[in-house]
Amino acid sequence: MSHTSSPVLASLATLALCLALSSALPAAASGEPVIMFKDPHCGCCGKWAEHMRANGFEVKEIATRELGAIKRQSGVPQALGACHTAKVGGYIVEGHVPAADVRRLLAEKPAVAGIAAAGMPMGSPGMEGPYPAERYDVVSFERNGKTEMFARH
Repeated sequence: MSHTSSPVLASLATLALCLALSSALPAAASGEPVIMFKDPHCGCCGKWAEHMRANGFEVKEIATRELGAIKRQSGVPQALGACHTAKVGGYIVEGHVPAADVRRLLAEKPAVAGIAAAGMPMGSPGMEGPYPAERYDVVSFERNGKTEMFARH
């Protein structure tokens, strides 16, 4: 009896693991692509896109010289500007925001325009390097300019 129950238990454990992992998949699994607008000459933007893809997101990169206009049209407060602007699930994601924060935004669906990691924080996704990582905040923002802490890294 122990010989037959062991493969059954292993199969059940594998099934449970698969179900747990599939429920944690990000927006890509639900058909929410990330559309990222970036300067044609920016290298770190592509590294952020790689980070997002490595975390299960489908990312379309659009090189443009009209990034400032896209930020204004999207309602990104000037103080929160970064090197790229992305759109996903009806939200704006400004800068080097970690995939986990984007996943949380899409799961919680707060009444905000988006989230941002202002500037180019060293050590943030796409800004990794031999230098020490700095602490940075991801803030949510509304179209009226109101901001609130979303995550601290």
